[in-house]
Amino acid sequence: MAVEKTIGSTSLAEVIDRILDKGIVIDAWVRVSLVGIELLAIEARVVVAGVDTFLKYAEAVGLTAAAAAPA
Repeated sequence: MAVEKTIGSTSLAEVIDRILDKGIVIDAWVRVSLVGIELLAIEARVVVAGVDTFLKYAEAVGLTAAAAAPA
C-alpha cells in the first residue's frame, strides 16, 4: 500500500470518503487496578468502514456464511 502525500488542504468530505473506502479499526483495552483489585475494565473495538469494504472483509474472514445461515 503506497502512501500518498498531497499538497494543499484536505476537506472533511475527502477524509470521510477515504475512511469509508479503506476502513479504520480502533482496538483499545484498559484495565485499572489498585493493590491487585481490578476496579475497571474496558474493552472496545470500533470499526468504521463503508458497507462495501465491510462485506469484502466479512467474506475474506468467513463471516458472511455465518450471517446467511438460518437460525
